[in-house]
Amino acid sequence: MGSQRFTDRTAVVTGAAQGIGRRVVERLLDEGAQVAAIDRSELVHELRALPGAAGRVLTLTADLEQFADCHAVMAETLERFGRIDVLVNNVGGTIWAKPFEHYGEHEIEAEVRRSLFPTLWCCRAALPVMLEQGRGAIVNVSSIATRGVNRVPYGAAKGGVNALTACLAFETAQRGVRVNATAPGGTEAPPRRIPRNTAPQSEQEKAWYQQIVDQTIESSLMKRYGTVDEQVGAILFLASDEAAYITGVTLPVGGGDLG
Repeated sequence: MGSQRFTDRTAVVTGAAQGIGRRVVERLLDEGAQVAAIDRSELVHELRALPGAAGRVLTLTADLEQFADCHAVMAETLERFGRIDVLVNNVGGTIWAKPFEHYGEHEIEAEVRRSLFPTLWCCRAALPVMLEQGRGAIVNVSSIATRGVNRVPYGAAKGGVNALTACLAFETAQRGVRVNATAPGGTEAPPRRIPRNTAPQSEQEKAWYQQIVDQTIESSLMKRYGTVDEQVGAILFLASDEAAYITGVTLPVGGGDLG
């Protein structure tokens, strides 16, 4: 039996269908939590088949770019489990990768809506529950791309996540709610089963994306991408009571790249 840091705790994990989010759900279950797993993809329902999931996993599909959906999933979680102890905001990700002058207006807006608003909305929706309980831990998944090439709108959105994390921590620290973030660097995740951008990449777009990969590795002191478990370990640490005296922090998890 491993660590049971989340026994009798209820966690909400967004962007849970694949990648880092799915692994967060798996690890939370291993450590005793009840989990509400949220994603816009129907793939999230596969999590019901995880070992130990029976009676402990609630899977919901929602568009977390919309506040009404965020409010609804928190209400359903509360109805099912009676409390919300942990919120892991994992929705987000680069949709396009190119120099800023090549972004269109709708692309800029879409990047910010994808990588900032779900975190804003979910924090707002879950916060009253946590404040009424007198305790809670929020972990926002940001990015070291706040200092990087070919992702200006995404970087701006994640910069907003960092500011949200710090400001909300100021407001809630004396009321029992901790708010922290991780800033993942490049991560070797399994291929996405549902890509963020379904359009085929041109040769130019492939070259622009390769610039991101090269810059990410060069900026890392370890000169490599991280693993999914290396990202998840930091998220679960900040969500757990082991980080009880930590709030308002954005922790870079990029092999020495501080973002």
